[in-house]
Amino acid sequence: QVQLVESGGGLVEPGGSLRLSCVASGFTFSTYAMKWVRQAPGKGPEWVSSISIGGGRTSYADSVKGRFTISRDNAKNTLNLQMNSLKAEDTALYYCARQGIDERGQGTQVTVSS
Repeated sequence: QVQLVESGGGLVEPGGSLRLSCVASGFTFSTYAMKWVRQAPGKGPEWVSSISIGGGRTSYADSVKGRFTISRDNAKNTLNLQMNSLKAEDTALYYCARQGIDERGQGTQVTVSS
């Protein structure tokens, strides 16, 4: 069955950095565009970033553009999200999913606070 296992979250001060990873299994990772989504407490899911099958095309929400970088390693079935210059409003549960498919892993919590 499909499994998406996110990791790398934690508590970080404003201005800090984190690198999230998502290891996928149960499907052919290299044939799907992927995305990161986040959900803050009391709010609905917010799309963060997407990446094409080969990694050559990426897109970002305006709220993270210039601070976050999405990447993938198809040989390792891994999706990454490098997050720099973190802000309090980035606090959320982050999860990965295949583009266009309503699914999610357990997510990894990111908390930005001093």
